[in-house]
Amino acid sequence: MTPLTRFLAFHALIGFGIAALFSGMLFGFDIAGLRTLVAGSQVGFIAASALTFMLCLTFGSIQMGIAIMQLDQKDNTPRGGRLRFAALRMPQGAMVMQPVRVRSRSR
Repeated sequence: MTPLTRFLAFHALIGFGIAALFSGMLFGFDIAGLRTLVAGSQVGFIAASALTFMLCLTFGSIQMGIAIMQLDQKDNTPRGGRLRFAALRMPQGAMVMQPVRVRSRSR
């Protein structure tokens, strides 16, 4: 397995774990009566499984996207643990004032 594939799989698993925790909290705290609704239904297990699966897909995708966007653009090696802000990495000459011609709005 390549390092980038391992990197993506690791972050997808992190997202799945967060989603499973979130789903457990939804059912555990009975948010909006969700636990009682699932417990009272004959197909409640299917509904709970579908909700958890969709949350896992969503949170896993978000986590992978965040991890990809935080990759360093110079060497493309996976690193984690700290936020990187693109504005702080801008070269000094990147922002240059440009003259703009403004037309009169008289009618």
